[in-house]
Amino acid sequence: MAVRGRPRGFDADEALDRAVEIFWRQGYEGASLTDLTEAMGINRTSMYAAFGNKEELFHRAVARYAEADMAYAREALTEPTAYEVVESFLRANADALTRADRPSGCLSVQGGLAEGGESGRIASFLADSRLAGEHALARRLARAVEEGDLPAGTDPDALARYVMVVSEGNAVHAAAGATRAALHATVDIALRALPRTHAAPAT
Repeated sequence: MAVRGRPRGFDADEALDRAVEIFWRQGYEGASLTDLTEAMGINRTSMYAAFGNKEELFHRAVARYAEADMAYAREALTEPTAYEVVESFLRANADALTRADRPSGCLSVQGGLAEGGESGRIASFLADSRLAGEHALARRLARAVEEGDLPAGTDPDALARYVMVVSEGNAVHAAAGATRAALHATVDIALRALPRTHAAPAT
């Protein structure tokens, strides 16, 4: 069957990946349409047709980032113990924040830091995105409490929030130039603060 309409003429996924990097480096407000379209290799008409307006493009970029660059967060939730869940997440996060082939820091943190729009929709959207990850971690930690893997009385919501504070703090420091080793040193301290019901695994 023949396909109607003019061929798009560019790789949408590749263009979106380039938009991710621009938003990551410059934040939502700092990324102009000219910056975006030049990096994506398309004109504004093509951008609007494929991705919608700038805000819609940003939403698509964050979803792409979550799918690819944040896959380690979902993988960490499958670890057998709460300690291993948190360690896997924070270690992989420290590595991701300092990849040589990506901007330093985290898109979901960096993207909204310069957002100054009247409604603050971008900052709110990013906060909601981070909160969704925190809730997923809290559910996994709640299961650990039920299974006796975490001590009875452990507050899974507060513990998940603590882990995310460490992660987001490391993101800010990575963007400011902190080394991978420095971030892992912070993770070492954070892991010692986790409630335990049995001895830590050998390292």
